[in-house]
Amino acid sequence: MLPYALTIFTGAFLLFQVQPLIGKYILPWFGGGPGVWTTCMLFFQIVLLGGYAYAHLITKLLRPRWQVIVHVVLLLGSLAVQPITPSEAWKPTGDAEPVGRILLLLAASLGLPYFMLSATGPLMQQWFSRTSPGTSPYRLYALSNVGSLLALLSYPFFFETQFTRQQQAILWGWGLVAYALFAGRCAWLLWKRSGPEAVASEVPVNAESPDTGTTVGQRVLWLLLPACASVLLLATTNKMCQDVAVIPFLWVLPLALYLLTFIIAFDSPRWYARPPYALALVAGLAGVTWALFEGTDASLKAQVGTYCGALFVFCMICHGELYRLRPHPSRLTGFYLMISAGGALGGLFVALAAPLLFVDFLELHWGLALCAVLFAAVCFRDRLVSQSKAGRWLAVVATVAGFVGLDFLLGWLHARYGILPGRRLLGVRIAVGCVGAAGLVWFFAGGAWRSFRQWRWVTLVWMMGGTVALGWALTKQASEDNKTMVHRSRNFYGTLAVTEHSVGDPEAHHFILQHGRITHGLQFTDPEKTKVPTSYYGHESGIGMALDAFTNQVRHVGVIGLGTGSIASHGKPGDRFRLYEINSAVTALATSRFTYLKDSAATTEIVLGDARLSMEREAPQQFDVLALDAFSSDAIPVHLLTKEALAVYGRHMKTNGIIAVHISNRYLDLEPVVLNLAKHHGYSVATIEFDDEERNESSEESAWWFYSSTWMLLSHDEELLQREEIQKIARKHKKHVRNIPLWTDDFASLFQVLE
Repeated sequence: MLPYALTIFTGAFLLFQVQPLIGKYILPWFGGGPGVWTTCMLFFQIVLLGGYAYAHLITKLLRPRWQVIVHVVLLLGSLAVQPITPSEAWKPTGDAEPVGRILLLLAASLGLPYFMLSATGPLMQQWFSRTSPGTSPYRLYALSNVGSLLALLSYPFFFETQFTRQQQAILWGWGLVAYALFAGRCAWLLWKRSGPEAVASEVPVNAESPDTGTTVGQRVLWLLLPACASVLLLATTNKMCQDVAVIPFLWVLPLALYLLTFIIAFDSPRWYARPPYALALVAGLAGVTWALFEGTDASLKAQVGTYCGALFVFCMICHGELYRLRPHPSRLTGFYLMISAGGALGGLFVALAAPLLFVDFLELHWGLALCAVLFAAVCFRDRLVSQSKAGRWLAVVATVAGFVGLDFLLGWLHARYGILPGRRLLGVRIAVGCVGAAGLVWFFAGGAWRSFRQWRWVTLVWMMGGTVALGWALTKQASEDNKTMVHRSRNFYGTLAVTEHSVGDPEAHHFILQHGRITHGLQFTDPEKTKVPTSYYGHESGIGMALDAFTNQVRHVGVIGLGTGSIASHGKPGDRFRLYEINSAVTALATSRFTYLKDSAATTEIVLGDARLSMEREAPQQFDVLALDAFSSDAIPVHLLTKEALAVYGRHMKTNGIIAVHISNRYLDLEPVVLNLAKHHGYSVATIEFDDEERNESSEESAWWFYSSTWMLLSHDEELLQREEIQKIARKHKKHVRNIPLWTDDFASLFQVLE
């Protein structure tokens, strides 16, 4: 077994080690948003499906020695296409939809090696079944997931922090060579086994139970259970990345939990039991629903803990039930092919279908509902188990969870909508509890425990009732902003929403632009206030101070990140504002729903495409001020904060110009990152922190429409930053215990700056 174990482990390790590596290479080229990783995952799942299909077909259509010949030739071909580093020619040149380009880039860079690695698990298990009859191959599948998990966990904690991207690519190439040698050894064992001295039968006797065939329902569940797990994995990753950052750590953690459930479920049937996981399912669904309602008001730890804990439970249920439905080993390649097809189906839904079907990130809502429905379906389908002791306990657990959930629902409805006076609510909740307790006493003390036979109907009723309640809560959460919503759209770069507020008050009537859950600008409709710079861009904010430092001259201003165009309200006659924006949907809203650009006294120009790539191609612009404010939701595009990026910005600045970096963030401390960059390039730094709660009430900007913000101003002209207006509000830089290395294109880790 050792050669097969080494091959499967090494192949799985390389398979999942290359995912965050290639993601880091191409993220800077396509805006650094969550959509890049989702598209990468779609590619990986599609190629994985191709690898599983190849393993299935080659073992069904070819004799063993021909399998060896074909596989060895393809292995040599995968070694010949090294290295896997993508060519610079794949960088986008405009604002076209990037999904197709990303898929083609990945196919050209690592398509064949990834395809061969994808086929490893099912193919090597099938070969092992031929060379070792009587031994179950399913534990080798668990071993492959151990290799995958180790690759994922080691990447953000070791490889990302110890090696540059180029060094990682070289190490991965040598790993592929080792894998090819291990696979060659397995091929040699099969070649010898298939010689003239081998037994005539090509189907080995196996220790598993006899092959009893499969049903249509079983095959449908082989597809839907992994599809549901895949949807929940990608949707959970998207949800966390859009509000925090697109970093390997937040890719790896959900994927690691997803793989861990495969390891546990496929190691032994004793690790998965329905009754405790039914309770965990209820808790997980309630937790995620709470997190969705709370949004960014919940802390980072609460969000990551809730989403990841729930994801583990959901995937454990999907994969535990999948293992219960496993076929005879003679059908294992077809089984794994269906699992892979389900994963790809989930990826297609999240990456391609969801952006076309929904104007918000609703795939998580649908994934939660599907998980609840599938769990109810497999419990109802399994008639034999439903009459067993485990089936009875499942009914009891579902009943207890149903009454507890009903109690919580009553409390939540009262807290949110004020239904029933306090005493009546208390009486109703006590009555519900008494009914539930009486029912349990009747089941256990009244003899129903042994005589009752319709346990699966009890389970089904409670599960379907819970699913309906879940659907209602998710629908309520998804539509909670509809009363104020005037526009909502979604594309590769995320979701945008425009909401209208204070309609009945002409002086306070305003519109807000949100990217995800984060406000990206607001504007009043009152003609006297339409030109007022609001939110993070007031005169006392960091960007306001930077612009006012050049108030006595005609200014050329660059802005990375358009938003509503609020910064342009600072413009004066003769000024020029050049605004870089990657998302064409933002540009459409800034020029239609908001009027900052149209009303500005300055000349404004919008450049579509990634700001850094655009500036790399442009002649020096000679900016007086360059504002860096391109963060989507709270997510950080790392490629805009590296040593090389700052060098690009510096090429476009006047000698005494100011680069203003907006570092306000709920979850990340970016101050040490910017300080390192400034030190490396010889900039002086002033940090301007505007606090909307601690500001002077007599201040001009004491109104609610000015938000707290932190801007760091960088300039080679130290005297400019020493001006009295700046120094009197600039704060001292924080003392950071952690030593954050200089960020470069090859070496950057947001994991080190998580709050």
